[in-house]
Amino acid sequence: MIHIYCGDGKGKTTAALGLAVRAAGRGKKVLIARFLKTDDSGEVPALAFIPEIQVIPCEKNFGFYFRMSQEQKKEAEEYYSRLLEQVICQSKEFDMVILDEIMAACNYGLVPEDRLVSWLSEIGRDSRAEEKEIILTGREPSESVAAMADYITEMKKLRHPYDKGIQAREGIEY
Repeated sequence: MIHIYCGDGKGKTTAALGLAVRAAGRGKKVLIARFLKTDDSGEVPALAFIPEIQVIPCEKNFGFYFRMSQEQKKEAEEYYSRLLEQVICQSKEFDMVILDEIMAACNYGLVPEDRLVSWLSEIGRDSRAEEKEIILTGREPSESVAAMADYITEMKKLRHPYDKGIQAREGIEY
C-alpha cells in the first residue's frame, strides 16, 4: 500500500517515522531515504539503535532550495535522482520504504516525478509486493502521485511558533 503524509502542518516526518518504529517492532525491515534534509536531525541517531531500520545517510547538504544557485540545483538534481535509484534498487529487500520529503524533491524538479510514478506502478503490478508499504511525505503531492495512494493524511497547520519568529528547535522540529 502507498501512504502519503502531506500538508502545511508539522508532523509528516514524525508520522512516517512512527510507522517505521511500529513496523520494526513487528520484525519488518524498513528503509528510509531523506530528500532535502541533512542527518542533523534527532531521529537519525535514535533510529540507528533499531536494527530493522536502515537510514540511507545524507552525504550532501544543499541547504534551502530557494537559496541554491543554478549550479547547486543541478548538483542536487543529480544527487537526489541517484538517491531515488538507490532506493528503487534496494527496495526489494525491505517491507517498508519511506521517502521523506519526496514531494518537495519532485515539486522542485530535483527528482523526476515520472520515475517515482513508474516505480510505484511497478510495485503495484508485482504480486510479491503484496505486503510492501511505501510512505511518501511532503507538501502538495501531484494528482498523479495522489491518485496512486491508498492512504492520504493531511497535516494542517493551525498555529506554529515559527509564525511568531521562533526558529526551529532541536529535538522538536529537528
